[in-house]
Amino acid sequence: MMHIHKAALLLAGCLVATSTFSQKQSGETEQTGPRYLPEFTSSGELILPKNFNEWVFVGAPLTPDGLNGGKAGFPEFHNVYIERGSYSVFRKTGVFPEGTIMFKELQRVVTPQNANGSRTEASGVGYFPGVLNGADVSVKDSTRFASTNGWGFFNFHHSEPKAATAVLQPNDKCAGCHTTGAKKDMVWTQFYRLLDH
Repeated sequence: MMHIHKAALLLAGCLVATSTFSQKQSGETEQTGPRYLPEFTSSGELILPKNFNEWVFVGAPLTPDGLNGGKAGFPEFHNVYIERGSYSVFRKTGVFPEGTIMFKELQRVVTPQNANGSRTEASGVGYFPGVLNGADVSVKDSTRFASTNGWGFFNFHHSEPKAATAVLQPNDKCAGCHTTGAKKDMVWTQFYRLLDH
């Protein structure tokens, strides 16, 4: 009988400890969220982020050829994701933390039917997503990218498949445009309602 009582007390103690540990783990996740931080090669190239399409989707601006004289700079949907842990921090603080990754996957529009580059589908006249077309990624690191306002910009091809790694783009390729046009900390938050606060 004594052995059964001791075993029951031991089991109860384990359950309380497990419950306390689980609550602590949950609390830590709610405060900061798990982070996936950027990975670089020994030569400084950014490694293509893993599982980006499981991150927080913030928006998909579109600048099609059909509305830009047939020659848009980025004639695709810009499917933009932010790394989940970084989004959790941003939501609570209003600041993009060091190590934030913004992933812009490019997706061409389906072959146009109309003069303005649109199509007529069952849902109406519009622009519809077609084939994927590479990606651009930005990373916040105020030390590594001090010369471009704390963000580094990388191109993983404007075609498929995406490159496995990418070199830092010069200032006149990406950072300059973000400096003059982006609303908050080099990010075009004005186009992404989840980030525009």
